[in-house]
Amino acid sequence: MSQKPLKTLIYAITILSLCFTSSMAEEKYTANECFEKFSRGTLKFNMALDRAVFKPVAKGYRALPVPIRKGSSNFIENLRSLLSFSNNVLQGDLKGAANTAGRFAVNTTVGILGVFDPATKMGLTKRSREDFGQTLGVWGADTGCYFVLPILGPTTARDAVGMVGNVFIDPVYQVTHNTETDMLVGNDNLQEHNYYIYKGTDAVDFRSKNIESIESLQNNSIDFYASVKSLYLQNRAQKISNSPISNKKQDDSDWEEIDNQ
Repeated sequence: MSQKPLKTLIYAITILSLCFTSSMAEEKYTANECFEKFSRGTLKFNMALDRAVFKPVAKGYRALPVPIRKGSSNFIENLRSLLSFSNNVLQGDLKGAANTAGRFAVNTTVGILGVFDPATKMGLTKRSREDFGQTLGVWGADTGCYFVLPILGPTTARDAVGMVGNVFIDPVYQVTHNTETDMLVGNDNLQEHNYYIYKGTDAVDFRSKNIESIESLQNNSIDFYASVKSLYLQNRAQKISNSPISNKKQDDSDWEEIDNQ
């Protein structure tokens, strides 16, 4: 069955949602609560699921030899840069787009499909990830309501719309979900499950890098929910404005949406 009607519907919903949430306002570190009781319950559910599944998997992944983890992380980041490139262009950041494209070209070839990162040594510095939620912010869309989604975690109305928008502009998603492309290149390996393996590996890699930071936040927060909300909104605002991250110990991909890439 063709996915075009479904994609057209999702696209229409995205545009309508953007119309209702857009406003040329200065980015702030605050957002209105729409479903606080639901969000607090969802966060508790997510943390219970994390303790039972994601954290143990992340610890197992961390037990792998460093070169394997580093190569896997580089490979995933190289693929993820395609989505950043799309958003660089949409944001009018031509310098960033050129840097992202250069890094992808060098790391895919000289770096053997992105397993290694020779681009950094060549002066093509790694930048923070870009997604469609950030692009909407650059275009002037207001944050909208803050809430927490099951598994996916904290988000806002704008970033939730951004998750849908990423489907249309992520080359990795389009290639793995487009059967016509698979037939054209004659490669049966470019299938949907490969996209979810890629996303899952990215999530595990993120979780393994932030085991201590998340534990510290849990142990030292009077209100863990409020702390997560504050950090998420600050991180998103800083990435939209491309300002330096205030907490230098914070990993560059902290609070990166699992589904947004």
